[in-house]
Amino acid sequence: MGDLAAKLTEELTCETVFTIPILGGIPISESVVVTWIIMAALLVISILLTRNLKVHHISRRQAAVEAGVTALENIISGILGEEGKAYGTYLFTVLVYLAIANLIGLLGFKPPTKDLNVTAALALMSIVLIEYAGIHKKGVKKWLKGFSEPIAIVTPINILEIFIRPLSLCMRLFGNVLGGFVVMELIKTIIPVVIPVPFSFYFDIFDGLIQAYVFVFLTGLFINEAIE
Repeated sequence: MGDLAAKLTEELTCETVFTIPILGGIPISESVVVTWIIMAALLVISILLTRNLKVHHISRRQAAVEAGVTALENIISGILGEEGKAYGTYLFTVLVYLAIANLIGLLGFKPPTKDLNVTAALALMSIVLIEYAGIHKKGVKKWLKGFSEPIAIVTPINILEIFIRPLSLCMRLFGNVLGGFVVMELIKTIIPVVIPVPFSFYFDIFDGLIQAYVFVFLTGLFINEAIE
């Protein structure tokens, strides 16, 4: 158990890669650097995949890209519905980022989602978007009035829910990613040979994609509730 605690501490520790000498020094953690790598990779891939696009007689590459984008758009549209389509781009971006962030451990990098600061920032951005969607749809007056529905006595609970939602999104994503790591380490300790392989496949790949989808699904669900 001592080894597990040491490994868990190592996983939770985000080392400072370098410091920007501004305002007394701004530390840049490992999770930020890995996120920059993901952003750069996505930018390069996007440029390469969208070169020489055609309307007619499209290439196999373009057909594959269009099929993939359409599939993801259908997933997002199914979550948001017609009224929430305007927020699909954000959810699409978060889904792609989380999927890659959860899988990047296979390449030897520490997944950014193992940093509580990253999951907290994603949850905060989602909640800001959710509340904006409600204000944009209903107007400020009707949005504020919604806190007293269905009866005025539940107003404090409805207000508290604004702060509970980001905490729920943050801890769900962070906890599940970290929980997968703990389970894998326990399996490796008990049965170190062969058996951990399929479990590693599940936690490193399948579970990582599931957690990305769940985060986006819950954000979309909250947006739908806000604009109803």
